Amino acid sequence: MEIGRYNTLRIVGKNADGLSLSDGNSEVLLPFGEVPKNVQVGDNLEVFVYASKSGDLMATAQDAFAEVGDFAYLTAVDSGENGAFLDLGIGKDVYVPVREQKRPMHKGEGYVVYLHLDGDRRLMASSRLDRFIEEEDFDFEEGDEVSLLISEKTDLGYNAIINNRYIGLLYHNELFAHLLPGDQRKGWIKKIRIGNKIDLSLQPMGYGHILETKDVILKALREAGGKIPLGDKSSPEDIYERFQISKSAFKKAIGGLYKERNISIGDEEIRIIFPD
Repeated sequence: MEIGRYNTLRIVGKNADGLSLSDGNSEVLLPFGEVPKNVQVGDNLEVFVYASKSGDLMATAQDAFAEVGDFAYLTAVDSGENGAFLDLGIGKDVYVPVREQKRPMHKGEGYVVYLHLDGDRRLMASSRLDRFIEEEDFDFEEGDEVSLLISEKTDLGYNAIINNRYIGLLYHNELFAHLLPGDQRKGWIKKIRIGNKIDLSLQPMGYGHILETKDVILKALREAGGKIPLGDKSSPEDIYERFQISKSAFKKAIGGLYKERNISIGDEEIRIIFPD
């Protein structure tokens, strides 16, 4: 039975407190207040298993925000001299000792943490993410699409957890969107540098992305009646707000459309030449 994770268990009995669930080797209690409707002995249930303060295994049918082995953004529901408790979405909060806090945690604030088990198999969390990041054997290459969890703001940009395993950097001067720790984004591997440092982008790499962007811009022009108030001298922020791409990608795309004689380009406007 995996503590701090979802388990599919069989209902093997009932007592005064709830249902007994088993994986064939050990049993865990699912309190009556958590029991779904219309279940009976012999049925299988997917439940989240955790150890109570006394060390007894418990199960819950509530949806946990994260499992052991996950990086997640959780909110502190209490904090004190020795540590903080974060809301996991179930009846059991997850504890973060002071020694595992990269910065002091305060009630009501959110933090990106890593969930793990301590030596007594109790669910714990840590905001010292570098201890749990993998730094080699990447499961991606430059140009690959990845999932990102924004973890913290730095002088250079924003650190982001990649595919729940690695860490990379989004540079300030390449961002035109407002980011916050806890944001989940689709991203791309821009470059893997010496020392396995990873540069990230919120936009796809390569010419294929430009071809796709050209189609998007043409469609937008047709839907807007043939003209859009964006051109050569438009700000990167205005371009990103409209198309979620960088100014460089926008200029490459409209340059291609101009060469194909599909549009005309002005300082603050583009117009379609063949609207039909």
